[in-house]
Amino acid sequence: MKMIPDTIENIYFLGIGGIGMSALARYFKVKGFRVAGYDRTLSPLTQKMQSEEGFRINYRDEEEEIGTEFRCPETTLVVYTPAIPADSRQLNFFKNRGFALHKRAEVLGMISRQGKAICVAGTHGKTTVSTMTAFLLHHSAIGCNAFLGGISANFGTNLLLNPESPYIVIEADEFDRSFLHLTPALAVITSMDEDHLDIYQNKANLTEAFEEFAGKVVEGGLLFLKKGLSLVKSAVTGYYSVETEADCYADCLRVENGCYAFDYHGRGVVIENLVCGIPGRLNVENATAAITLALEAGVSPEEIRRALPEFRGVARRFNVHVNDGKRIYIDDYAHHPREIEATLRSIREIWPERSLTVVFQPHLYTRTRDFYPGFAKSLSLADEVILLDIYPARELPLPGIDSELIRERLTVSGRILSKEALMEYISCDFRQGILVTMGAGDIDRLVHSIKTQLLIGK
Repeated sequence: MKMIPDTIENIYFLGIGGIGMSALARYFKVKGFRVAGYDRTLSPLTQKMQSEEGFRINYRDEEEEIGTEFRCPETTLVVYTPAIPADSRQLNFFKNRGFALHKRAEVLGMISRQGKAICVAGTHGKTTVSTMTAFLLHHSAIGCNAFLGGISANFGTNLLLNPESPYIVIEADEFDRSFLHLTPALAVITSMDEDHLDIYQNKANLTEAFEEFAGKVVEGGLLFLKKGLSLVKSAVTGYYSVETEADCYADCLRVENGCYAFDYHGRGVVIENLVCGIPGRLNVENATAAITLALEAGVSPEEIRRALPEFRGVARRFNVHVNDGKRIYIDDYAHHPREIEATLRSIREIWPERSLTVVFQPHLYTRTRDFYPGFAKSLSLADEVILLDIYPARELPLPGIDSELIRERLTVSGRILSKEALMEYISCDFRQGILVTMGAGDIDRLVHSIKTQLLIGK
């Protein structure tokens, strides 16, 4: 099946700065297409794409921002993200003139059918598992292509290309049911917690979508689930776990220099004395899933043993930016109660004696409405909690939904600060202990300033 018609020379991305969209944009630019796009705000990612990679990106949602060469329906294909509002001027320019428009998920689905897709799904954990899987394959004789949901710390990008490898590692996103466009040869489901209830309404609908995703695995393909999850309509090849026996599991965990060493037991293979290159018990679980996929793709145990300690993680996933003896600063993408709990428990396990301050920016009004009790409970694992205002992303405010809903339910000290007041607190009041920033909004724009302030103030 041909993916793009021969007449198409140009591809225009609406929402080009999104992590998934940027990977597709990079892919098509490498393939020789003229690529440009729109995004709402300038970010470090779009800045790099413009200054280092030659992309033309505009930031005003106006028709006149669209370049002349992208105004012909016969030669231009338009890719858009569901985050683009229906009243977008640029979107409606293309709609009203008969352009071929495709959702990001549709295009990624087309690509998944060009080779052997390794798809990692789950309401959390999928970015690290898919990036780690791609890293293990890349450092083996098998190799891979990869479309990742985060920037790999090892590669500095969210796209890997290897024309010699049939494998395509893809982060399978459940938002807007995007993952239902994929056709996996190998698949993992890491979690199925309630999330995206603005899309699914309830847990039953979410689970049904994961059932449908599992049913997309090709005949003869393999599907692995985290132990404790269950699917009733799909054949499961095996389950993976940490410290409890399963088809694939890790045991004999011990901490060495802040990271875990462990033994892996899989289908017909045991690999002893593996070292995870990034901290946290949760990442042993992520590694167990990634190792399972890599082995099934043909990576050897010895290749895994050599590569795993060199994996440096994903941007905004448990990234330690400062550790000067007195203070530790960690940034993390966690934006669901279960993710927050897992990250904070890992921090407590590694540094049990340190005081822990968490700065959390809630993401979306609907998610805050649905999970504010869970946020309060998870955040209360810290000693002190600082909340920022809700990051709205694609949403309009909801009456009565704000960060105060979380603050008043905390069982530890908590307060709400502006970004400016947060920086003043870090400059004047944060003297020692662990500081963690968390959230999926624009809190990442503060990371460089926080890191700089802490290093200056030491």
